[in-house]
Amino acid sequence: MFTNTMFESIKDALQNDKQSSNEAWREIMKTEKGKMYTVRLLPNIENPKNTFFHYYSHAWESFQTGQFINAFSPTTYQERDPIAEYRFKMMRQGTSDEKSKIEAIKRREQWMINAYVIEDPTNPDNEGKVKILRYGRQLNKIIMDAIEGDDADQFGMRVFDLSENGCSLRIKVEDQGGYPTYVASKFLMPSATDITDTDEVYKSLHDLEAVNSVKSYDELQ
Repeated sequence: MFTNTMFESIKDALQNDKQSSNEAWREIMKTEKGKMYTVRLLPNIENPKNTFFHYYSHAWESFQTGQFINAFSPTTYQERDPIAEYRFKMMRQGTSDEKSKIEAIKRREQWMINAYVIEDPTNPDNEGKVKILRYGRQLNKIIMDAIEGDDADQFGMRVFDLSENGCSLRIKVEDQGGYPTYVASKFLMPSATDITDTDEVYKSLHDLEAVNSVKSYDELQ
């Protein structure tokens, strides 16, 4: 059972903001502009501090092959990152052409959490299953406001409650200048779900740290 102590442990971990790529990538929900998704966030009841996984990555499109490249950043674990170091060096000392190219490398801050899927118009087969919700700063602000911010009095622990007293997250994906925006997303009023066995749901949680492929400094270099 999810308790107040577990909830406090999750909040403590949020204040303090390895190892192979595997099938976990397939468990990440895909969202599309113009659609709405409904999920219930899931706490890690065995280790509440691992409920969220907060990480950084680099992404760019190769000038040579056109291939999209994504690299997990060691700064996630407060370790040296050769990609970040090289980008910083080029921005300070590189030629105009080098600076233009290095700007193609985007550093992203993201979070992941396990979620019970209630509505998924992109992939209806996900409904009734535990998937990984990956998101950026816009959704993170909405979630943090509900847990420990302006909306905590209204939601708080309810965002992790799987009973009829719990509150689901409705993710609304809109278009803003060709990019997806999530600012209209919100937590809903308490409602029941079709979950009949909470223990089975908790057994289905994915290892969030196992999603990303973590390379050594030399490999990244």
